Amino acid sequence: MARRETRKTVAKTPDIRTVAALAKVSIATVSRTVNGSSAVSERLQKRVWHAVHQLNYFPNTHARTLVSGRSRLLGILVENITNPFFPELIKSFEEIAVANGYEILVSSTNGDPAVLTRCVRRMLERKVDGVAVLTFGEEEPVLDQLMHNNIPMVLAEFQLDNPKSSTILLDYSSGFRAAIDHLKALGHTKIGLLAGPRSLHSAVTRENDFRAAMEAAGLPIQKKWIVECDHMLKGGVIGFGKLQALQSRPTAIVCSNDMTAIGVLRAAYMQNLRVPQDLSVIGLDDIDFAEYTLPPLTTIRMSRVDLACAAFEALRQHAESPAGLAKQREFRVSTSLVVRGSTAPPASEDDHHASSLAASETALRS
Repeated sequence: MARRETRKTVAKTPDIRTVAALAKVSIATVSRTVNGSSAVSERLQKRVWHAVHQLNYFPNTHARTLVSGRSRLLGILVENITNPFFPELIKSFEEIAVANGYEILVSSTNGDPAVLTRCVRRMLERKVDGVAVLTFGEEEPVLDQLMHNNIPMVLAEFQLDNPKSSTILLDYSSGFRAAIDHLKALGHTKIGLLAGPRSLHSAVTRENDFRAAMEAAGLPIQKKWIVECDHMLKGGVIGFGKLQALQSRPTAIVCSNDMTAIGVLRAAYMQNLRVPQDLSVIGLDDIDFAEYTLPPLTTIRMSRVDLACAAFEALRQHAESPAGLAKQREFRVSTSLVVRGSTAPPASEDDHHASSLAASETALRS
């Protein structure tokens, strides 16, 4: 028996005219409503949005950009997407942006200037309304490009003499003072720092604030106990190895970020050193992983939510100002200490000597 062909009628995709007809308003009223204009009464807005949801209508954002001159798209540049700090920051930024009717375009530079240049070009092509440059020290090569194209921007710890730029000032000093005071109260006087790459101005700022906190606490600063390393897990392992190679070693290590600190926890374990009994460790960032390490990491918290809020608010002020000028040019984000299980009083001299011998034997065997 021959099979009869059946065809399903494909519903026509609703457009702005369909919405206007269902809501019994003009096309202009629909356009103003979906673009967030305050010129439409609340009663008519409710009718329009009811029709939009009933028809499952999606506004043409490209057309809206052409008409309004604004894309309602914000760019965010981050340093390294493999560092958990940055996905957590992007998540917070996106939640705030979407709640306020914006979309985001994310790019990670991975420390490569060529990648950074391509990222910025892509954002310019997409006509972003502003860019949050949260690379913490690698932004200089692209600032001229953004300024030349008159793009509003907000930068972390970097100030520009440009009316269309804002700055987020990160107050590391309060966190470092709390960390050093905490270690001093536990009895530590021998404190080292695994500093970040000095090519990053954020790392330089953190090192300076560490030094200032040590001086304020009246503790000696040993130059050999300040070791430069990258902000990744391997950086912590390598930096810890350099400290272990010294004849005189610190009893506590403060790290420039949590990834470095987690690397130290791993390296100490491999050397048969117990944290915190033989060595106290403090990180910086308070990434989500920090409370799940063994032991849970004591760290200087820098809130991603606060940072994301400051970045979005700066760009929103620029984007929604007729002249592209923000009312507020500086936004401050503070830090605080979160005490967990990776800090304790220093071991006695006998315990420290026994641990050093065990570590040395482990190193010889490996």
